[in-house]
Amino acid sequence: MLLQLDHSSQRGRRATNEDFAGGAIPQGDSLQHKGALVAVADGVGGHARGKEAAEHAVRSLLADYYATPDTWSIEKSLDTIMQAINRWLLSEAHKTGEMAGMATTLTALVLRGRRFHLAHVGDSRAYLLRDGECTQLSEDHTWPHPELSNVLKRAVGLDRHLQVDHLQGDLQAGDRFLLLTDGVWTTLDPGGVMQRISAAGSNAEAVHKLVQDAEALGSPDNCTALLVQVDQLGRDNLRDQLLSAKRLPLPPRLQVGDQLDGLRVLDVIHVSRVTLLYRVERTDGGDPTPLVLKTLRDDASDDEAVSALIYEEWLARRTVGANFPQVRNHPDRRHLYYLMDWYPGETLRSRLDRGHQFTPSEVVALGIRLMKGVAALHRLDITHRDIKPDNLHLASDGVLRILDLGVAASDGSTFREINNPGTPSYMAPELFGDQPANAGSDLYACAVTLYELLTRRYPYGEIEPFQRPKFGAPVPLTRYRPNTPAWLDNLLMRGVSANLAERFETAEEFLLALERGEQRPLTGPRRIPLAARNPGITLKVLLFMSLIGNAVLAWLLSRH
Repeated sequence: MLLQLDHSSQRGRRATNEDFAGGAIPQGDSLQHKGALVAVADGVGGHARGKEAAEHAVRSLLADYYATPDTWSIEKSLDTIMQAINRWLLSEAHKTGEMAGMATTLTALVLRGRRFHLAHVGDSRAYLLRDGECTQLSEDHTWPHPELSNVLKRAVGLDRHLQVDHLQGDLQAGDRFLLLTDGVWTTLDPGGVMQRISAAGSNAEAVHKLVQDAEALGSPDNCTALLVQVDQLGRDNLRDQLLSAKRLPLPPRLQVGDQLDGLRVLDVIHVSRVTLLYRVERTDGGDPTPLVLKTLRDDASDDEAVSALIYEEWLARRTVGANFPQVRNHPDRRHLYYLMDWYPGETLRSRLDRGHQFTPSEVVALGIRLMKGVAALHRLDITHRDIKPDNLHLASDGVLRILDLGVAASDGSTFREINNPGTPSYMAPELFGDQPANAGSDLYACAVTLYELLTRRYPYGEIEPFQRPKFGAPVPLTRYRPNTPAWLDNLLMRGVSANLAERFETAEEFLLALERGEQRPLTGPRRIPLAARNPGITLKVLLFMSLIGNAVLAWLLSRH
């Protein structure tokens, strides 16, 4: 992506310039994954710290946006930062009377790949200049007033509840985006703006002309103009990666000793309906550490499976930490696969299959490690969607790692699954009602997994594919494992509750409950009477008892 960025700002008739503008056009991966960011802010006039509010808002946005995870959507990244800026301005305004009313407008634009994304609060404006037309993209958040030109109804730092407008659209080569504070647009109409830009010899001359003419025509406010031009479109992020990787051929079915792209097969780890996993080593005499090669079976490699594998690698590269296998680069790759570190050990499913009987203390320790990993995923806005013992690997060094992001979903990607994937027995009740998977459904699967490790059963029994199960009350762990501590039974009963409102809201809350354990146990869930759980059965029982009572009474009367 090639961009040009120019801006101009003058204080006009004001004693100080309370406008602030800035932009960042990174290079390499940062431009591809995060895009270019530009923003303008107009400190609320008449208040002591308008200039500081505007400058802080733009500088914080530019600094913090590039620190957000790549897996976050642009909207979530901008919204999260703007909410934080809003809270900071409000806290500063409450410190002293001098800072009261510290607020600012904020209009930010991200250009990434072939799309743009606008985030906006206040009455600064964003325009798209395309094919000789000037289109306003933003809405003015103002109240009409008989004596004042504009009264802001929304601004950063004005209210604890900040509502941000978001707009996105496709880019075209040659597009120009113009961000203006109200000192310019209240003086120059869109036709005048286009006329001055068209007559200018360069973008730098255009923004200078806009600010200069607004001042000359009597603008009562600071005047700022920022213009960014798209000379060449960038790659379409993940979608382009999918297209380029799809051109790679699948490797042939490999056996122990076979070589491919400078790798030698040491073992065939796993063969599923779709994927293949091999343990391999490099043959170049370099790093001797074994690796895992993941690819697709040639008889199951349709476009959907190929896209899913590439997407899985994209996510796996962004889950950096001890709780996940780490992806390794391989410059000699000429086929469709990706490489991860190999760790000696086994999955929790393998341990169950070997007959290992997990103790309550082991389950608690594993649960703590599991929740730390799940919390890390959720902070990246990744929903795993298939937590179960098969996808949890316990290495010989005691580290628990979460495997298989093949059906995971991320808010920041363009790849989406239409239906909820996963294993039915671990899927939360709401997923059978076509609700999308989310962090809460991951936590439910974690609770079912810990339940299974202790009991070798499921809280609602095994659920088959395509079954539409009914969820009543889960079976307490103590029915299968009487030695289960009461606090752990209560905790997991809460985790597998069919009622979403009774379950844990975040991985951190689940983790805290496990760590506190017996010291500060959770209370047991309130037992709902049968009449409230199932009125139909209750009425049938009462009717049956009434019939029995009437029969007995009739028999007694017949004796007399």
